Amino acid sequence: MRSLWRGIVRTVFWSYERGSWPYDLMVVLIVIFVLFTPRAWFRDQPQTTAVSSASIQLINDDSLNQTQTYRIDSTVFAIEKRTARPSPELERETHDLLGRTVGDLKDHTFQIVRIDPVRSDTGTVQYYDVTVHP
Repeated sequence: MRSLWRGIVRTVFWSYERGSWPYDLMVVLIVIFVLFTPRAWFRDQPQTTAVSSASIQLINDDSLNQTQTYRIDSTVFAIEKRTARPSPELERETHDLLGRTVGDLKDHTFQIVRIDPVRSDTGTVQYYDVTVHP
């Protein structure tokens, strides 16, 4: 019984010498666990939001002021980020989204000038009109 307890303690505290068979066995068990454990056990599902071309539309290109206004459907943002007032977090998310999806803004620097939330009849934010200065 004492040798069993000693084996458990040495395993928990990883006190086997490197290159010994118990050490190698533990490493192999860890590698097998990492490679063959289903993702669902840890609820590790990638959260991707598919942004279609219909979600972002260019609605105004003002060459005089050198600004462009895009209409972004509010459903591309997480529910907690759909605010009626523009916040720094919403601005950051919008900037990242436009930089990833709009061809004219990809790999270019641009600044968000204004974010105007447009509400539906029920008072919820339906979409955002985002004015950018490339």
